[in-house]
Amino acid sequence: MEVAFRLVDVFTVRPFAGNQLCVVPEPPANLRAETMQALAAEIGFSETTFVTAIREDGYDVRIFTPVSELPFAGHPTLGTAFVVVNEGRAAASLTQRCIAGEIPVTVDLGSGSGWMRQLPPRFDGAVAERDAIAAAAGLEPADLVPDLPIARVSTGLPHLMVPVRDEATLRRAARDDRGCAAVCAATEAESLYLFVVRGPGDVMARMFDRSSRIGEDPATASAAGPLGAYLAEHGLAGLPGRATIEQGELTGRPSTIELEIGADDDGWSVAVGGGVCAVGSGVFDVPGA
Repeated sequence: MEVAFRLVDVFTVRPFAGNQLCVVPEPPANLRAETMQALAAEIGFSETTFVTAIREDGYDVRIFTPVSELPFAGHPTLGTAFVVVNEGRAAASLTQRCIAGEIPVTVDLGSGSGWMRQLPPRFDGAVAERDAIAAAAGLEPADLVPDLPIARVSTGLPHLMVPVRDEATLRRAARDDRGCAAVCAATEAESLYLFVVRGPGDVMARMFDRSSRIGEDPATASAAGPLGAYLAEHGLAGLPGRATIEQGELTGRPSTIELEIGADDDGWSVAVGGGVCAVGSGVFDVPGA
């Protein structure tokens, strides 16, 4: 059985930067979930998506890391929407349906970019494991900002917001496999999202995933959206309003994530955008079918 795929780089305006994504835009109807998981492990990117249905107003998708299925993820949302629009299978304004819910997305093929409206942010309160979190990031407790909480925030996938004291500290942070796995398991979070505010509208972040198979992710919109809400909640980085998160430089894949945070009836509205570049295509040859 042949399973065609597309490769895109997300949160970049040039190929071979940003975060890599494998999109299967038309999986065979009999493709099983365990085979989807195996293909995601085979390609080895932080996520691989499978478009399981095309609807009049958008599409349904399943999202897999090399080790598990996710309810939602950020760069897979923009990358998958870009592929289905680019191939004429959906309109430029559409809705992605995933396990977490419905995500409105707008794609601009002319500029090679897209925006998504994430789900309302959920704040789960401050996390007490500051010493363990600092150690998991290769830091000391004094390297964290003392008067800001480490908080678990989600717009579909929970991440720990971890404020560090300055850019130099963020750059020397080093992910500890066992520490990240333990802290994320204890807090039911997908990652440690370390960040520093460099100025109004200017943030730098690093994402240390719970799994060593992913390690440090170069662009994490499912964490960037919650970070935007966190910053707005604390009146930082000029938010609410517009801001840019730079991520991925230390992985060799620089990424730029755009945020637009506003106030609404749910507390904060969270829009996340950035560039998307098509970089290739191919076919998986799945045996036994």
